[in-house]
Amino acid sequence: MSRVRKLSLAGILIAVGVICSTFFIPIGVAKVFPIQHFINVLAGVILGPVYGVCMAFITSLIRVISGTGSLLAFPGSMCGALLSGILFKYSKSVIMAFLGEVVGTGMIGAVIAYPIATVFLNKTVAFYGFILPFGISTLAGAGFSLVLIVTLRKMGILNKLLLEGDQYEL
Repeated sequence: MSRVRKLSLAGILIAVGVICSTFFIPIGVAKVFPIQHFINVLAGVILGPVYGVCMAFITSLIRVISGTGSLLAFPGSMCGALLSGILFKYSKSVIMAFLGEVVGTGMIGAVIAYPIATVFLNKTVAFYGFILPFGISTLAGAGFSLVLIVTLRKMGILNKLLLEGDQYEL
């Protein structure tokens, strides 16, 4: 896949993330955003870990600037996108991409969000206080992406989006 095509797809995913960012769910300090997790798994599978993380960073940055996200959007989205992309890259399994997003955001991103909330947002939360809201959000969003990827695969569209010669499995 050419760089231009990857950048174009990343731009489309960023646009979808920003446009849909008004549909966040406030849970305590966090503004959970299942659509970001949906986009992260798609990016991890189609674009890979580097483009996935860059896309998650830019989407989070625009959300924070526009007021539809908090600083917690950065660890929440970037950790999931990275782990999703890495696990798919080396396993070629869509299930592993899903699990990478769930673990990356729901656990790792949630734990990294704690110092950001206490230091930068001046909020008192438990150390593991973000695992439940991040986990619910990521399960919902990543689950929807899994359904879409399976559908795209059955329709033959996923093969056109992936690099030529790439093999993958569910």
